Amino acid sequence: MEVVPETRIDPGSLPDQTLIAELRRTAVHLAETAAAHVRKRRTELRDTAGVLSPDAVRAKSTPTDPVTVVDTEAEELIRALLSELRPGERVFGEEGGGSIRWEADSQIVWVVDPIDGTVNFLYDVPAYSVSVAAMREGRSLAGAVADVVGDRVYSAGLGAGATRVGPDGTTLALRCTDVDSVEMALLATGFGYGAARRARQGELIAQVLPRVRDIRRIGSAALDLCMVAAGMVDAHYEHGLNTWDWAAGALIAAEAGARVSLPPAGTLAKTGELVVAAAPGIAGELTELLERLGVSAPIPED
Repeated sequence: MEVVPETRIDPGSLPDQTLIAELRRTAVHLAETAAAHVRKRRTELRDTAGVLSPDAVRAKSTPTDPVTVVDTEAEELIRALLSELRPGERVFGEEGGGSIRWEADSQIVWVVDPIDGTVNFLYDVPAYSVSVAAMREGRSLAGAVADVVGDRVYSAGLGAGATRVGPDGTTLALRCTDVDSVEMALLATGFGYGAARRARQGELIAQVLPRVRDIRRIGSAALDLCMVAAGMVDAHYEHGLNTWDWAAGALIAAEAGARVSLPPAGTLAKTGELVVAAAPGIAGELTELLERLGVSAPIPED
């Protein structure tokens, strides 16, 4: 498991900052544009009670794992924009897939989650996002996460820090909390779709809960990671995320000072590897707690 320390890589080893700034601007533009499309289409597809048309939804991996026509449209929009803005660069998306040789490929790969938090989108729970990251050799160089309902955009560039731009255009530099005790930490987490994994996650969270301040289940891993960066929670952990779930958010958290542990890019969700992002003051203590309770072990799918 890769561990990204609080103090980032030696600046002398970083890619060209001009390139990173350009990739970051592109990621922000793509995430903002797709988020605007998602907002518009949800209004168009809902009935008077706010419920999406049944024709707009289908199941993916399990009956509880939905995808909507808007997910597909948003990814297609991002792919079309990238073909104009960054012709020749490949896209790896949740809905459209893509074949990538992660560690060996020196080309830019755009990693896209068109709606992270699709269940929230279905139910009109105001916590879903568009996530876009530019990666090279399995490493995130730049990324953006657009909070669709909140109309906020989180972004980061490798070695360039992390920011959040609000609906009024105000830019805030992001920094993790200064919490120094797991006992006083607010954690965020998420659950898989398979019954066996969910059951095991439930067993583990019952052991974690008495040892922390509290736990939140937001429903969008990308937003959870951004919330770590913004100091809205102190840490996030979750089993079985795909690369598109964390490619942008983990970079944003790390650039805000979080200690981040990730599986290699391209690792499939079915293996159940753990992703962790924690404020630096509790990272070591939290790692020890998760290892002691068995949370650090992978939870494979059924």
